Amino acid sequence: MQERRKAQRKNLMAYTQVFDLYGGYLLGYLGDLHLQGTMVIGQRFMEENTEVTLAIELPELPDIETSRITIPARTVWCQQDISPEFFNIGFEFKKVTDEQAALIESIMNNYEFRRVPPTYPPKPPVE
Repeated sequence: MQERRKAQRKNLMAYTQVFDLYGGYLLGYLGDLHLQGTMVIGQRFMEENTEVTLAIELPELPDIETSRITIPARTVWCQQDISPEFFNIGFEFKKVTDEQAALIESIMNNYEFRRVPPTYPPKPPVE
């Protein structure tokens, strides 16, 4: 798939649940996040242009008092993950308030995965 993103995305460090607020079910877990949208890793295929209100349940994070971001979005794409039982679902946020934008920026700046993979000691040879 050709990269068309205009904004850098951040991979988050916690397993953050994302729900369909009005459908009342778990869509999946946050894969990445930016001010214009998010990717969710879920077990259900979603049609493009499906409109939902996302409820992103935030873990307890220092300096973040909010426990949930509720934001209207639409599905822009959905493709099967490398693990065939999962789907990667791209959502575009329809409207982001100034308060939500500040919260998303704070999360992106403070709580992303490390960029450099850890170094592990070499495994002993198998005999």
